[in-house]
Amino acid sequence: MRDLLLAAFVLTSVVPQAAFAQKAPVIEFSDEWVAKIRETAPDSAPVKSTEERKVLIFSLNTGFVHWCIPHTKAVVKILGDKTGAYTSVESEDIKEFLPENISQYDAIVLNNNCPDGKDRDMFRDVLINKMKVHGKEYASMPKAEREALATKLYRSLVSYVENGGGLVLLHGGITNFAKSDEFSALVGGSFDFHPPQQEITLYPASDGHPMLEPFGGEPFIYFDEPYIMNRAYANLDFHPLLEMKIDELKPNPKLKKLEDLPRYMAWIRAHKKGRVFFCSPSHNAQTFEEPEMLGFILNGMQYATGDLECDDSQPAALKKK
Repeated sequence: MRDLLLAAFVLTSVVPQAAFAQKAPVIEFSDEWVAKIRETAPDSAPVKSTEERKVLIFSLNTGFVHWCIPHTKAVVKILGDKTGAYTSVESEDIKEFLPENISQYDAIVLNNNCPDGKDRDMFRDVLINKMKVHGKEYASMPKAEREALATKLYRSLVSYVENGGGLVLLHGGITNFAKSDEFSALVGGSFDFHPPQQEITLYPASDGHPMLEPFGGEPFIYFDEPYIMNRAYANLDFHPLLEMKIDELKPNPKLKKLEDLPRYMAWIRAHKKGRVFFCSPSHNAQTFEEPEMLGFILNGMQYATGDLECDDSQPAALKKK
């Protein structure tokens, strides 16, 4: 039965998308789509929290605009609302990252923020690089003070995770601070590039791991950008969850130059007292219509908030000799 459903998904979702110049058709964000996701989402969370959990969904975009941003935001909110796993606050205000504000949250979700390529720093974009567009309220502040505030906000986020906060990076969320070795080490890697969108098969990378329960041990096929990571990624210092096979992708000159490493599209990582969950899917909101992916993201949210306890260590097989 699963094979038939998988074939139907490939036929209806992947084949038509390939005809759109290697891009999936944009799905309108509508009440109907939200209702569809609410119906598909899990009815209950894998873990019943003994505390009230609160998460920040931060969706400010200062660079490349992913059309799935409102869809992703809705998915995270629905998963919390329907299961009672957490309540969510939606914001595009960088002041949420001030120490006195960020401390109220059990987890922070970075939703496809994709900062400008100059610095790959959403705080510097608002306060300096793109202030006229995204930070008009700071126009009267001297540049030195804006520089200092950008640094303060970054340090506040890093400290938040180090001291026990949860961090969730969804798809383009991993482009944040991609030029920072420190942040790359915190997350487990940084965005480098991606070949064109195409069909991707993700394979479970940790047998029997509770995070992967929604997939039932089976591969997951979807249409997306195959993200390639750099910087700290080469250390493979995380617990891998979903793996992409490079030799199954369409030929690409940049792929031939890559270091011979396994390529993971999702992982979890303990960073000092905090927890990090990265999920590359999905550039296209069609992926969120699959119950397996919704269940997986819910598990990641509960890991980040501290409710889902599971192995987040680097497997011995990935440790460099």
